[in-house]
Amino acid sequence: MIEIIRVRATPEQIEQMLQELKFYIKVAVDIEQRILAGGGEMHFYCEQALLEDGSKQSDIWAASFRPDTQQIIYESMVNLRPRQNRSMEIMDVKIRDIVAAIIMEFLG
Repeated sequence: MIEIIRVRATPEQIEQMLQELKFYIKVAVDIEQRILAGGGEMHFYCEQALLEDGSKQSDIWAASFRPDTQQIIYESMVNLRPRQNRSMEIMDVKIRDIVAAIIMEFLG
């Protein structure tokens, strides 16, 4: 189940987001609106939830988060953008820092 998170997630929301993959949560983060969508089996579903909520694609970055270890993995097909990011991994340190800050604020 995809959850759109605008404030710190409740333990129940985190459990809902963990249902699909058990140990980690796929997330997409809107770095301008400072919201995230999490859950489901693909980052794409999270990205779509944010787009339907009014986010701009250029502001959305994807990662995976392990609540048990607080580890963030910055790789996703969502991040592959020929003009902005030529890798599945978020290469811009500033963007990675913003994504990490939002994930830790809402899920950490």
